[in-house]
Amino acid sequence: MASIAATSLVSVLSFGGYGVAVILAKVRPLRNAHQALSVAYGRLLDLLGPRVLQDPRDTPAFRVMVSLSLSAVPIFLIQLVLGKPRLLLAIAFYLSLYGLRFQRFVRMFSAKHLEAHRRKGYFSEKYDKVLGRYVEFFLGYLYGNVPELDRTVHVRLHHRENGGLDDTAESRSYDRTSRLDFLWYLSNNIWTVLGIAPYHYFRASGDEENRKHLFWGLTRYYAYFAAVFIYDWRIGVLFVLVPLFCMNFITAVIAWVQHAFYDPEHPEDYFAHTATVLDEVNFMNEGYHLCHHHRAGLHWTEMPVHFERIRDRMRISGSLVFRDLDFMRLFFALTLFRRMDVLAEKLVPWEPMDHEHRLALLAKRTGSERWLIELTAGATRRGDHEDKRDTLDPC
Repeated sequence: MASIAATSLVSVLSFGGYGVAVILAKVRPLRNAHQALSVAYGRLLDLLGPRVLQDPRDTPAFRVMVSLSLSAVPIFLIQLVLGKPRLLLAIAFYLSLYGLRFQRFVRMFSAKHLEAHRRKGYFSEKYDKVLGRYVEFFLGYLYGNVPELDRTVHVRLHHRENGGLDDTAESRSYDRTSRLDFLWYLSNNIWTVLGIAPYHYFRASGDEENRKHLFWGLTRYYAYFAAVFIYDWRIGVLFVLVPLFCMNFITAVIAWVQHAFYDPEHPEDYFAHTATVLDEVNFMNEGYHLCHHHRAGLHWTEMPVHFERIRDRMRISGSLVFRDLDFMRLFFALTLFRRMDVLAEKLVPWEPMDHEHRLALLAKRTGSERWLIELTAGATRRGDHEDKRDTLDPC
């Protein structure tokens, strides 16, 4: 419940800030000034990015790093210098971390995720010794992200297990359409976020190298956590504990839906249970999650092409693809509101399929057999949706 409360608090500020921004955008001088500054800022980073990055295609991630370094970091340092917690600083801190409508967090999450799959992070050799893995090993502290949860746990546990039974993030034993089941999953996920469950995984499997990497990551984060609380427990709650609980909630949501669609006939086939979501806004192609699992080292700009390469295997495995959704909206429809009818409309099957059959497929793949009962009781027929336009055409 603490994770839900923390995320709710941040959500009010994030979406409230967005509402204020919409109102201010109607004032032409403010709108023009913002656009001019944004264009100038973007051009500057476009010039600077190729000089400091290994690959200039990663400039979007570079923009996130610079934005956080110029906002969240100084706000946190100012709060430490002032000592007594300031409410306005806490609000500014949350807005700088999560952004309006959580958009900055979405970008940060994708940046740290893909950084973990780079041997030396984003920066070129000249800057790597100082800025190597800058998102995970520096900015991550502000978000409640334990060092090595990405480079070690995500890459060498999650990608090894691919959402299987030994994956600390697996969700097949839960009804993915149940809010109560998600609460149980959320309460268990904190042990992954704190690094405890992955640590026991590496120790049980005899993987000493990764156990040691994670141990030192845990040591650094817990030392940071303790130091801030010793300095001032109120600052610790506002600037350390709240982000940690938010990280727990958001990572639980993402892990819950990214591998939500297990095929009971082929439970170990990660092609079957890994979802792909194709939205208008798809920062660093995060929605191509199956492509990422299939070729984790592939650069994010190459994911759409790789999607076309593996279409046949996806079709054979019954991999699920949704259009006009992101992972958060998938969670809302699947679990929070249980709008399987919405998911059925967003589902793009490999062969023509009417609405009832889509609902039956989703019920089978989410562990929610009660939806089948509702279908037989008279679910709405949508025959108009079974024409070939609803089959998966090339992107």
